[in-house]
This record gives sequence, C-alpha cells and structure tokens, in this order.
Amino acid sequence: MVFGAFDGLHPGHLDFFKQAKKYGDFLVVSVGTDKNVKRIKSKQALFNQTQRLALVATCKIVDRSVLGAENNFYGHIKNYKPDVVCLGYDQWASEEEVKKGLRAVGLSDTRVVRLKPFRTTRAKSTIVKKRSVDF
Repeated sequence: MVFGAFDGLHPGHLDFFKQAKKYGDFLVVSVGTDKNVKRIKSKQALFNQTQRLALVATCKIVDRSVLGAENNFYGHIKNYKPDVVCLGYDQWASEEEVKKGLRAVGLSDTRVVRLKPFRTTRAKSTIVKKRSVDF
C-alpha cells in the first residue's frame, strides 16, 4: 500500500508504483483528499481528488485505487490490511512513526519500507509544474 497526492502522474510516480509492487502481488494506492493535499502541501492540487483517483486507477500496475481518509489515517490503512506499507523518499512520516501507528490499530506484522527516489531533479511534481509555468 502506498499513499500520495498523485497530482498529475509522471515517471516518478510510475517508478514509485513499480518499486512498491515488488513487495507484494496486490498494490493499493491511497490518493490524498483535496483537503489533505492542501493541508500537507500548503496549496491546492491542480486536479481534484476525483480526477486524481481516476487517473491512478488507469495505471495497469495499480490493483486498487482508493480515496484516502480525511483523518484517522491508520484506521484507513487497517481497512486494507496491507502486508507492507511503502513510503516515498520524500514523505514526511518516519518509518518508526508509521510502525507505531500501525501497531496501535493491530497491524503489528505490517512492514514499513522507504522507497528510493527516481531522478529527483526530473520527476518531482513540483518541478514538472514549475517547468510548465515557465514556458
């Protein structure tokens, strides 16, 4: 299971999905709500949550795309009982913090893995969006 805003898919997102898929045979992608994207990134997403969810669902490597929780994030994760939670290289939560939250909802056996970046200077959404504004 992975999490993110996925505001305009790019090669970095696809690499993120591929890396995560190596840890299991069923990939659940939780797409952040509009409210949480704005709260975490301090700005609105270019695409709304329905559009971002639909776009992620079109990726063949993704087995299930779901809308993230507004709060109670660990309860949301518990609904899907993942064997592994994969964090992006730039996601704010530490592995230990996530493990602690998972244990609190009864998911003590769920592994937490930090994935590697994919060409951070070329694939990050903020860089792609900035370049499109510069043109």
